[in-house]
Amino acid sequence: MYTSDIQIRVRYAETDQMGYVYHGNYAAYFEVARTEAFRKLGINYKDMEADGVGMPVGELRTKFRRPARYDDLLTVRLLLRQPPEGARVLFEYEIYNEAGQLLTEGHTLMVFVKTTTGRPVAMPANIQERLLPYFSEDEFDSPVLPTPGAIPPDAPAPAAFRK
Repeated sequence: MYTSDIQIRVRYAETDQMGYVYHGNYAAYFEVARTEAFRKLGINYKDMEADGVGMPVGELRTKFRRPARYDDLLTVRLLLRQPPEGARVLFEYEIYNEAGQLLTEGHTLMVFVKTTTGRPVAMPANIQERLLPYFSEDEFDSPVLPTPGAIPPDAPAPAAFRK
């Protein structure tokens, strides 16, 4: 399992009229956590995209337990509980306040795609090499993700990923 923590201070512009973090901002917090986790591993989104591979969101889930408020210092924890397989990787998130209270949970299912076609492709080898050491052999049987090669190369791209 791989985990990575980052901290984000809530800006006034990120709150709604009630003083809570507006729900749409959590997707951006998740993105910051993913980008920084990859950066810590030596993986650069810009390089991946320059190589013709994108990683759009295929699914986003957020569960709110308590509100975050202006000026809160949040810890966003990214968790990879299972190894990525094929073209998909499931990122899970937990957001805590300074008191250690769990405020928000969520996940994003990301899909590696060829940027010219929007079609799923296998995870780039350099990314796989950086992630796989964090997983033991018994973690490779994923109950959520398909087995490697389960997405046929000629499968149509999901509508959301087509150009």
